[in-house]
Amino acid sequence: MAKRNSKTAHKYEYDIDLGSDVAPARVLRMVGTGKKVLEIGAGPGSITRHLSGTLGCDVVALEIEPEALEKLKPFARSVYKLDLNDPTWHQKIQVLEGKFDVVIAADVLEHVYDPWTVLNGMKALLNDTGSVILSIPHVGHSAVAACLLDEDFQYGPWGLLDKTHIRFFGIKNVQALIQSQGLEIEQAEYVVRTPQMTEFAHRWARLPEDVRNALERNRYSHVYQVVTRSVPRERAVGKIDLMSVDVPAPEKKVASYWESVMSSFSPGSDSDLRSTMGDGLAVRVHSGRTPIGRFARRLFGS
Repeated sequence: MAKRNSKTAHKYEYDIDLGSDVAPARVLRMVGTGKKVLEIGAGPGSITRHLSGTLGCDVVALEIEPEALEKLKPFARSVYKLDLNDPTWHQKIQVLEGKFDVVIAADVLEHVYDPWTVLNGMKALLNDTGSVILSIPHVGHSAVAACLLDEDFQYGPWGLLDKTHIRFFGIKNVQALIQSQGLEIEQAEYVVRTPQMTEFAHRWARLPEDVRNALERNRYSHVYQVVTRSVPRERAVGKIDLMSVDVPAPEKKVASYWESVMSSFSPGSDSDLRSTMGDGLAVRVHSGRTPIGRFARRLFGS
């Protein structure tokens, strides 16, 4: 499991167990070794350090946040400060660095105004055998639906409703995004988390059982993130339809770990705990208070 590096770690700085089921580990396994890689929105280098170190890749990284840029520099051959909301960002990179075997956006496209244009730019930077690897949070998770039913779509500092997310994707929307830019999915994996394994565990516990059962009838209701590897349509082999991809249950030890972590959180002092589902619903609040910073980035990065 991943852990924050220190009390002074950047928000998106975490360690990665390459054998784990989390999105960053899945992204790295899809990349392979010895590739020329462009990582966009690389943050402080949590994935980058494994690309250049563990996997021996030639890495170029893009980032815009000053603090993250400084932390990133030791892990990439070249680091560029570019705004992905500028539609010419990819042209600048191609002039400076040419094309790539792999272009990565791991939990990035939900932060940009126009993910379609950004993805098109990523595609333009692929060489003749190159591929695009994406990790995208799934807003169709049953825990997010629970928030809506609770009349409280409340943004937070991390997770599926990170306050910096400005785009949201269901399974069909991820497929449409990729195909709209002339790409087809050749490899796809789901990061699976039950509601009890998420940052919304306390909200989920407040719902009546019949409502929880109804929400979980959606076979993708436990998908937390979607990780894909795509190539231009003209050379795609074995095109994958995300709506046909199985959703395996999480391993027991993984489920136990995350349930323990998330059950230790109490609702914030500003949370409105009034029921939207009738009277008499018990509100189960854990008596202990666990500092959210300790686990904030484990959900995406462990």
